[in-house]
Amino acid sequence: MNGESPKRRNPQTPRTPDEIAQDGLRCIDAGASILHNHTDDPVINGNGIHNPEPYRAAWSSILEEHPDVLLYPTMPGGGPGRTIEARYAHIEQLADWGVLGLGLLDPGSTDLGRFQDDGRPRAGDTIYQNTWSDGIYMIETCRRLNVGVSVSIFEPGFLRFLIGYADAGALPQGVFVKLYFGGPRAGFGLPPTEKALEAYLDMLEDTGLPWLVSVQGGDVVESGLARLALERGGHLQVGLEPSADRARSNAELVTEAVELIRATGREPATISEARSLIGV
Repeated sequence: MNGESPKRRNPQTPRTPDEIAQDGLRCIDAGASILHNHTDDPVINGNGIHNPEPYRAAWSSILEEHPDVLLYPTMPGGGPGRTIEARYAHIEQLADWGVLGLGLLDPGSTDLGRFQDDGRPRAGDTIYQNTWSDGIYMIETCRRLNVGVSVSIFEPGFLRFLIGYADAGALPQGVFVKLYFGGPRAGFGLPPTEKALEAYLDMLEDTGLPWLVSVQGGDVVESGLARLALERGGHLQVGLEPSADRARSNAELVTEAVELIRATGREPATISEARSLIGV
């Protein structure tokens, strides 16, 4: 619903717990069954700790009206002095409070580079760092907590980590794969094309895992990737974190996605259907 996007980019981006709660309820009314948000604790270059309280403050209001909706947070990236135990502690606390719908697994590191207007790479050193040891800790903690696992795939190597677990028959229950493609200005991820999607689906073929598509820094619907995914049995992530939209709200992006879903002869999953599909 927000990522680290500021209101100056899109004034409708929810930032406070109350704004996130109200926006989340509007998204559910529009057809969403899974909600994801950040707080104001930084993902990159912070102290490696996220306060769980702002999540609980936002989520409690949502869960009062929709007690089964699937909610999940973000986490800080790794680096010197930032241990995975500390970076993942808020996940354990949210599970202990009974408000966590999905844990998260980011099984690799990503150079979050961007391009200049003329197409040249922009100087930067923003790395979202997660080692394979970190990934093992994440997935095994989700298994211990008995929560589902939202898996972010920024690059094909991330998916190979997950397939290793699948090949060994060692995946926990409730794994959901999010295929992140790179928008025009993103310096990471496969492009949102049919060939790129097919490459990922070829890797996923033997796993039987549910999956969605998202375009980071772009428009998953306008790019045509959303329709391609729906035609192949996939699902959609929309919202103001991945989207480059500067005018529409999260609920409007969900409404657009629902219209496309119905245009392809499908229906948006209810919350209970989403839980059943993922296996949580």
